[in-house]
This record gives sequence, structure tokens and C-alpha cells, in this order.
Amino acid sequence: MSDANPAAFKRVMLKISGEALMGDTAYGLHPPTVERIAREVKTVHDMGVEICMVIGGGNIFRGLSGSAQGMERTTADYMGMLATVMNALAMQSALEALDIHTRVISAITMNEVAEPYIRRRAVRHLEKKRVCIFAAGTGNPYFTTDTAATLRANEMRCEAIFKGTKVDGVYDKDPAKHDDAVRYDHITYDEVLQKHLAVMDASAIALARDNSLPIIVFSLDEPGGFKGILAGEGTYTRVSD
Repeated sequence: MSDANPAAFKRVMLKISGEALMGDTAYGLHPPTVERIAREVKTVHDMGVEICMVIGGGNIFRGLSGSAQGMERTTADYMGMLATVMNALAMQSALEALDIHTRVISAITMNEVAEPYIRRRAVRHLEKKRVCIFAAGTGNPYFTTDTAATLRANEMRCEAIFKGTKVDGVYDKDPAKHDDAVRYDHITYDEVLQKHLAVMDASAIALARDNSLPIIVFSLDEPGGFKGILAGEGTYTRVSD
């Protein structure tokens, strides 16, 4: 697999924030936005790529903010995990409306709405070209969905993590606030950590680095962006050694 050619990826992890599902609303889910992202996933699925997904829960509840307001941290984190299950179910509904077989796999047991996480079963789903949405983080407090995405990507032997954001890559400073912000085409894991760049949290970056798992940061707002990068086009930043 060529470092310069993401088209070679056969199995990938797509990590998006819960806020990505809000559209222009201030809170919760915006169904047309969920449907738009589902269509983006379908275009890649139609290429034969096996897709895992992890979706954050910040559009509904964020454990850290709950903790900051006086809530006990572990309770707040479990509430955040439940929010990710709600987002996963919404995405499953949107994908299945496009005739894509999808499984929501939860790190917290809730058999009525999602499968429990069993690694070998999840791998089998991927082999059958089902999209696997991993919900409830790692199932443990104090870990973000970034870390959960990196953990599951390693367990599923994904070849890359695609981090969908509002900008088309990693910049040296916030491009929304600084006109002179410079985008990196490539940056190393250690540079991300040393420069405190907001790609993923430090534990996720370290886990990706330790397993040589590249992270592709791209704009989820760019129509066709996900498919374009897998076709060897588009603008993105690659985080790797």
C-alpha cells in the first residue's frame, strides 16, 4: 500500500463528531445532515471499501462539560456514551434507507437496540460488506470517542482512520480565526503531540503511532470528499510516521 495513495485502502475507520450531525442547528440531530453523510458513506461503500464508523456524542451530551458543571465524571462519561448510541442508531437508519446493511455494535450491553462488541463477529460483518458503527466509546469513562475509534480501528485491522472535520486538513492554527493559517499535507504523530494540534486527543494519537495507523484528516462538508480521497484526489492532511 502506497503512503501517497489512499485509494489502496480496503478497510477504513470513519470518525466523525456528534456535532457533525447537527447541521446548522444548535443541538441534537438534523436528519437532512445525517442523510447527507450517509450518502457520502454509500459512495465509498459502493467502491467496495469496508467501513467502520465511530460517531461522537457532543451534539447531545458531552461528558467533560457535564463534569465541569459539577456532575461526577464517570456518570457524565456514561451519559456521553449513551448519546453516541443515539447517534449511531440515527446513522444506521439513514444508511439502511439507502439499502446498506449496517450493524450498531455497543461497548455497553443493550441487546434490544445494538449488538454487544465481539471482535470476531464484527470482523465477519465487515467481510460481508456491512457497515459497522461502534457505539458507546470504549465502554469505559475517561476515554474519548477519538480513542475508541483508534482502538476499534486497530482491532478491526483498518488500514487508516478518516477523521471528518469542518476543515480540509490540519492547520498550524485555527483557519477560522487566522487568515495566515497554513495547512500541512503531511505531519508526524510526534509533531501533532508536540504542537498540541487539535487532530485527536493525545491518547488516540499515541495509540495510532504505536501501531503505525495513518490518520487522514479531511473536510466532511466537502461533497464527495470522502470518496475523492479514496480515489486518490482531494485535499487532506495525512498524519503518519
